[in-house]
Amino acid sequence: MKIVDKLRRDKPAFSFEFFPPKDEAGKDRLFETVAHLAPYEPTFVSVTYGAGGSTRKLTVDLVTRIEREAGLDAMAHLTCVGATRDEISQVLDELTAAGIENVLALRGDPPKGETEFVVTQGGFAHASELAGFMKTRWQFCIGGACYPEVHPEAKSADVDLVHLKEKVDAGVEFLVTQLFFDERDYFTFVKRARAVGITCPILAGIMPVTNLNQVKRFTAMCGAKIPATLLSALEATGGETEAVRRIGVQHAVAQCRALLSGGAPGIHFYTLNRSPATVHIMEALR
Repeated sequence: MKIVDKLRRDKPAFSFEFFPPKDEAGKDRLFETVAHLAPYEPTFVSVTYGAGGSTRKLTVDLVTRIEREAGLDAMAHLTCVGATRDEISQVLDELTAAGIENVLALRGDPPKGETEFVVTQGGFAHASELAGFMKTRWQFCIGGACYPEVHPEAKSADVDLVHLKEKVDAGVEFLVTQLFFDERDYFTFVKRARAVGITCPILAGIMPVTNLNQVKRFTAMCGAKIPATLLSALEATGGETEAVRRIGVQHAVAQCRALLSGGAPGIHFYTLNRSPATVHIMEALR
């Protein structure tokens, strides 16, 4: 089923994001995580796309298997990195043949070791171009990404919104935010998005903190910030795993409650292919 149709229902959406594992053991762990989270009846789950299309086949295989074996609506990520129009067309045809109805259209980050995105000859420079291309031949429900704290490459917050509006106008039907840790950033962003005519649903992307060094790396990469009070509490643990996880889950629960009570249409969890923290949050929200 198309995600945008499910988002029209009068109840909050909950979704989970996974990434393609590197080996069979990782794949087994992924499907254990899927099994642990399936009872929460997610609105959808998504599978990321490796740098430079490095997990192309695996991403297609995983979303297909999740739909068939777990009975969940799965969305495949698709990026412009290192791919021509013909190669992207082939991926879209494969997804269509597999019965996948939902795709997250992304420009994608530069491949590992590179600092700037380089347009592939015969490819696309922006997610808006990819979304527009998808609308020419295929019938996917198209999702897109957005940045409550501004895309790290954007010249300004206003310019970032201009590009986001172009993406929505090109065919993106709902948005998922990058991770953030202060719900006020989300509500401020949504208000500004509505002011420029972006009316589609905007799901809040939440990553429960389970590893302090890891979350510092992620926030540095995507331009998000960790609130001072949260960072202080996490650092006071000395990195002790269980203490970090407990504080991270407590913060995420409070954040999700504030988001939902404030009108956010749903929460998208960045699970990192692990279920315990997300399970604790879902139980608390119940």
